[in-house]
Amino acid sequence: MPKSAPDRLEVGRIGKPHGLKGDVTVMLVTDRSERTDPGTELFAGDRTLVVEKARPQRAGWVVHFESVDTLDAAEALRGSVLHAAPIESDGAPWVHELIGCEVRDTTGQVLGTVKVIEANPAHDMLVLDGGALVPMPFVVEHTSGLVVIDPPDGLFDQ
Repeated sequence: MPKSAPDRLEVGRIGKPHGLKGDVTVMLVTDRSERTDPGTELFAGDRTLVVEKARPQRAGWVVHFESVDTLDAAEALRGSVLHAAPIESDGAPWVHELIGCEVRDTTGQVLGTVKVIEANPAHDMLVLDGGALVPMPFVVEHTSGLVVIDPPDGLFDQ
């Protein structure tokens, strides 16, 4: 069983095989494309997968892992969730750090608690316990247990 955060974070999911020589499609759930650099170690359950080569394709990646050289070997990976060790960030919060945080606006008004982060093509969204959706660009501060946002007027009007 893979280690849990913060030892390892979910970074993507393996899709269908691509071709006959072991390549697979991968949808990343991270904005860190270096997760597909040659030599990078990713983990699928108890298995360590080392990226041999990768290239972007459409909304995802085509990845070839070392020792995955047949269609059958690639098919066996289909649906696997990929985990990796955290990469030092430039101060941007990790998703697992936001879940459960209280959300306040810049005036200090409590708006709810982050229940989940929803992937969105434009920006990931904080989903609050009351159902409100807050685009990540509105996050102006994150400390342990607290997220401060600067929402536009009307975002929380009913």
